[in-house]
Amino acid sequence: MIRKAVLPVAGLGTRCLPASKAIPKEMITIVDKPVIQYVVEEAVKAGIKEIVLVTHSSKGAIENHFDKHFELESMLEAKGKDELLAEVRAIVPDDVSIIAVRQPEALGLGHAVLCARPVIGDEPFAVLLPDVLVDDEGMARNDLAGMIDAYESSGAAQIMVENVPRDMTHKYGIVALDGDTPDPGKSAPITGMVEKPSVEEAPSTLAVIGRYLLPGDIFALLAETPPGAGNEIQLTDAIDRLRESQPVAAYRMQGATYDCGHQLGYLEATLVFAKRHPKFGEGFRALLTRYAGEE
Repeated sequence: MIRKAVLPVAGLGTRCLPASKAIPKEMITIVDKPVIQYVVEEAVKAGIKEIVLVTHSSKGAIENHFDKHFELESMLEAKGKDELLAEVRAIVPDDVSIIAVRQPEALGLGHAVLCARPVIGDEPFAVLLPDVLVDDEGMARNDLAGMIDAYESSGAAQIMVENVPRDMTHKYGIVALDGDTPDPGKSAPITGMVEKPSVEEAPSTLAVIGRYLLPGDIFALLAETPPGAGNEIQLTDAIDRLRESQPVAAYRMQGATYDCGHQLGYLEATLVFAKRHPKFGEGFRALLTRYAGEE
């Protein structure tokens, strides 16, 4: 059973400047929670029990967010603010561990994942990129849980993908399939990945969106992977080598995604999550109605 997940959070978030100048981009809030908390909650819902944050010296706020804050909890308890106290204590469930390791240099996503090797060991594990929120509204089980089922039933590494309009394929990493496009919630073997292909050359319309399930074997491959695009160690290069010895599949997601790697993505996620928020949703919808007629 897959119980560990790696969250690479060491990047400096230049696309989110100036908001990310003094605070990690992962700590920018969507309504009332930082984006990183939504990603951790996604992992926990799928049965993950160990979260490995691959972090940087400037990202202490992320570690602090998931740590116990004794003084704050004591103050909330003394003032009878039981609802807030429960929310603070529920940030990390008692049976979930948060572990932080440092990426000393920005050498790419593949290198960030490799930094988690001492914690993960030889076990299969998930990788969740915090730039993307995966929304499971209305689903009995989230896509990561479905992806874990696909891994455990087939033994094939899984890469989560979503269908995008063909005229948008040049903005994404696109997978090439061995066979027909899978239905949502299903997997299909892949023969390769192409980074930001032209519309004419895109092998499919299935875009990689930042969720992976990988065997422990990937670490040995990452350790031998030379710098690629951007002079960085690329995770996709190691996955291409993995395909030479074992199957890799594309899992087509059922939910929706919101790209929080830039400002409009944050705004879209805020809009969606605020409209259905149990505490603020009604008031937010009233605000939308009030401002809908303005130019």
